[in-house]
Amino acid sequence: MSKKMICAGSAACVADVLTFPFDVAKVRLQVAQKTVGHNVKSGLFGTLVNIAKTEGLKSWWNGIIPGLQRQCVFASIRIGMYDSTKNFYCDLFGLDPKKNASAMPIRILSGITSGAVAISFAQPTDVVKVRMQASSGTVGATKSSVDMYRAIYRQKGLLGLWVGLLPNMARNSIVNATELVAYDTFKDLLIKNKLLNDGLACHFSSGFCAGFMATLVASPIDVVKTRVMNGAQGMSFIKCAQELAIREGFFGFYKGFTPSFMRMGTWNICMFVTFEQFKKLSTEIDRNYFFDRLPIHFGSLSLMDKRKADLLK
Repeated sequence: MSKKMICAGSAACVADVLTFPFDVAKVRLQVAQKTVGHNVKSGLFGTLVNIAKTEGLKSWWNGIIPGLQRQCVFASIRIGMYDSTKNFYCDLFGLDPKKNASAMPIRILSGITSGAVAISFAQPTDVVKVRMQASSGTVGATKSSVDMYRAIYRQKGLLGLWVGLLPNMARNSIVNATELVAYDTFKDLLIKNKLLNDGLACHFSSGFCAGFMATLVASPIDVVKTRVMNGAQGMSFIKCAQELAIREGFFGFYKGFTPSFMRMGTWNICMFVTFEQFKKLSTEIDRNYFFDRLPIHFGSLSLMDKRKADLLK
């Protein structure tokens, strides 16, 4: 599990760096009100252009430090413990892990559990990331993640770093279950039906499908969560959702859907493709580490090579 956690955290950081501008645009569009016409109507690429013009290209990665901090904690736990959680539930319900670990209810339950546990640890980094993304370019905006941690602590105390935990836990549990279950399911279908081999094309396609499904399911919760974490006049999650429904209607819950999908779709592709490659690399490193330490007393180099080949088989 520790190996999977390291691979997952590293892959998530790579994906975060590559797709972070979409996340910044998504947050700006989600917190924008209807009265701010140009921000709401400019769309994904218009928002990115406006940010670049007014704040500089560096602002596309504003909040990247807490974002990477979040991935190191959140992604490593939620993905690293996913398979172990499936085995845990199989044991809990008296099921055979080899036969039932891939069952849909076990996958969903494991995804929800690992997502909830992971975000409970990563919540402070999520709050700081959203605050920095939303406030960039405003007067008196906080420059560093450390300053933002301090500012939130001074204003609201230690619990201020866990503001919006319940909606965030609900959102990330759903997203985690959707992403991991969709990725597992699509990957199994593609391989079992011999549409694709277990390689780059399969990982790319499965990651894309996982990103789309996760965006579709999680966007309403994500919009409300972002507004609550950004300090929407001290509103609770339910009250904020009610106000959003009254003022902006059903489609208000899908505000920023395109950047959300661009972010989540590309993020899932980058993350899962990188994760699979890191897993493969870690396996190769372990294998070479093992063979490099085999005692060379088989009589000749050819015998040594034969011994390695036999062990590989």
